[in-house]
Amino acid sequence: MRAARLHAVGDLRVADEPEPEADPGISLVRVTAVGICGSDLHWWDEGAIGDAKLTHPLVLGHEGAGVIADGPRRGERVAIDPAIPDETCRACRDGYRNLCYRIRFSGHGETDGMLREVMAWPSGLLHPLPDGVSDADGAMLEPLGVAIHAADLGHLPFAGTAAVIGCGPIGLLLVQVLKAAGASSVLAVEPLAHRQEAAARMGADQVCDTAVGDAGVDVAFEAAGTDEAVGLAMASVRPGGRVVLAGIPGDDFIRFGASLARRKGLTIAMVRRMNEVYPRAISLAERGVVDLGSVVTSRSGLGDARQAFADAARRTALKAIVEPQR
Repeated sequence: MRAARLHAVGDLRVADEPEPEADPGISLVRVTAVGICGSDLHWWDEGAIGDAKLTHPLVLGHEGAGVIADGPRRGERVAIDPAIPDETCRACRDGYRNLCYRIRFSGHGETDGMLREVMAWPSGLLHPLPDGVSDADGAMLEPLGVAIHAADLGHLPFAGTAAVIGCGPIGLLLVQVLKAAGASSVLAVEPLAHRQEAAARMGADQVCDTAVGDAGVDVAFEAAGTDEAVGLAMASVRPGGRVVLAGIPGDDFIRFGASLARRKGLTIAMVRRMNEVYPRAISLAERGVVDLGSVVTSRSGLGDARQAFADAARRTALKAIVEPQR
């Protein structure tokens, strides 16, 4: 089989490797679609994400779908949940598996990801895809899950108002999720023109570049990973409101003016991937409540993965999908 491994910053190589074997409780999956995430681009651009550093050639990719290749579920199309919790730590026992102390995550640390033709993965983390949900949509269920989890943390009041700061794929999915959740108005803040247009298409009631002033929304969601975006989120929310930080800063630090946050008495929530949301994500996609396909702007084969990463790093489009079976 072929796999794409990141050896150093910008050095992604596709090569033949032995096909993995399936142990008890593990299924072999022929990977059909993998999304390139902003966190993958941190690995590509910086050789790191947060405090995790690239220490060996790593197969990236954690947004994926495929077809089970062995066992009683052979031939079943599935979305691949990228997180393997240990199920024993305090966080797991308390129901926060996304905060597991010893979590293994696809394409992170010592755990190879999905940018390969075949992967071995726990059978219980392979979610059946309905016929009406494409493989590319199946890969998009992971970022949709992050958007749903962020919305959960925002505690948006019924018919409340929201702002989304940063309209990359997760921000655009957040716009759709918030409208589906009953938001009466969603303000989208994004400096790039093509993302502004996408936010408007996906339901944002108001779109601007950076100047929001005190918009007075109930909840602001930051999805850009910059200090400026955090500041805009805090500026846009009402006194006593909530700010949900979903972006990942390149230098692993978040800075904001304490005076404004303190005067407004803001509650700040941090997004760590997602927690048990795949069934809801699949339901939203199957019912057409969220349009996943509208976020996908390019597709390529595994042999072109390096170019796909280089293109994605320029932020000139939305979501790039790699299809390893091409």
